[in-house]
Amino acid sequence: MPEPDTPQNQSAPQQEEQKPAQNAESKPEAQPGGQEPDGSGAEMPLPPANFEWLVYSLDLGARVALGILHFGDEKDKPKPDLRRAQHSIDMLAMVQEKTRGNLTLEEQRLIENSLTELRFRFVQVADELRKKS
Repeated sequence: MPEPDTPQNQSAPQQEEQKPAQNAESKPEAQPGGQEPDGSGAEMPLPPANFEWLVYSLDLGARVALGILHFGDEKDKPKPDLRRAQHSIDMLAMVQEKTRGNLTLEEQRLIENSLTELRFRFVQVADELRKKS
């Protein structure tokens, strides 16, 4: 029979209390390519699979497609892809519609603000492209 102090007999919060506290400042930044800086080859942890990260992911895809956000040199900046940007915005709008009434106030504001800004930026980029043509 296990002793009362063993992890098998403790609730999850009790087990969490026994884990050593990790100081965020003491852990070095992860390196590009998903590897830890100590060269151990361990992969970086993925972000949590939650609503906030879903919205951020779709928002990021739209920003990259619009050319608002790019990685690398300015000379290598790709042209905006309005079709792909519109698809990402439409996907985010679909998520908003399908989750209507099931979101916290914070989640609702997050998706509304994201859609409002992306739609505004889409119109800006489309106008700029029309002027250049």
